[in-house]
Amino acid sequence: MPDPVRLEKAELRQLDATFQNEIKSEKWVKVQFNPEPLKVSFANQVKTPEGAGDQSGPAARQFVGSGTTKLSLQLWFDVTAPLAQGVPKETDVRRLTQKVAYFITPQEEGKKMVPPAVRFIWGSFQFDGIMESLEESLELFSPEGLPLRASVTLNLSQQRITKFTFRPTRAAGPAPAVGTQPMAQASSGSTVQALADGAGKGNDWQSVASANNIENPRRLQPGQLVDMNAPPRRS
Repeated sequence: MPDPVRLEKAELRQLDATFQNEIKSEKWVKVQFNPEPLKVSFANQVKTPEGAGDQSGPAARQFVGSGTTKLSLQLWFDVTAPLAQGVPKETDVRRLTQKVAYFITPQEEGKKMVPPAVRFIWGSFQFDGIMESLEESLELFSPEGLPLRASVTLNLSQQRITKFTFRPTRAAGPAPAVGTQPMAQASSGSTVQALADGAGKGNDWQSVASANNIENPRRLQPGQLVDMNAPPRRS
């Protein structure tokens, strides 16, 4: 049987002030669940000259700036879900989200305080910019009042229209043959935990998600097949 395909994880990396070199690798953050979707927007600064309304026909417009590129995405963190190998087990999800908040925290640069330049990468996708805003929502608490699950909405911007960057990616391995293993099919709104409950494995739903390389166990696509008897992934 072929080895399971390794899921590529998105990552935040710090850049130097020139937006060229990756620095401080100890501050890099690999996400727990890949985002969906990514939203990239482009905007030019355009001005209509004064008095253009007196002319017949369409008013002339003038480009007055270098434009802006923005990236918006949402990340999820959950300390009750399996963590990546080497990531210490936490009881408070904010121990994980504070690593993302590092990239919006101003740092001393010369005589100024500025947020660090950040590079977001995921497979062939790359975006370099400054973290413009961060919004954290705590979604689940323990009986003791510890936050266990959080969503973090990020907005990154670059003060120019950037070219598309295509990063090299590793070759994908062969997918398992459909129908060779017992599968459960997700309906609209299904979660891994609900499917596991139906199969009598409600206490082991995290292992099911991990074995199937499911990045977000709370959001399955309608019709998605989940192998309820997949062996645990090797570390």
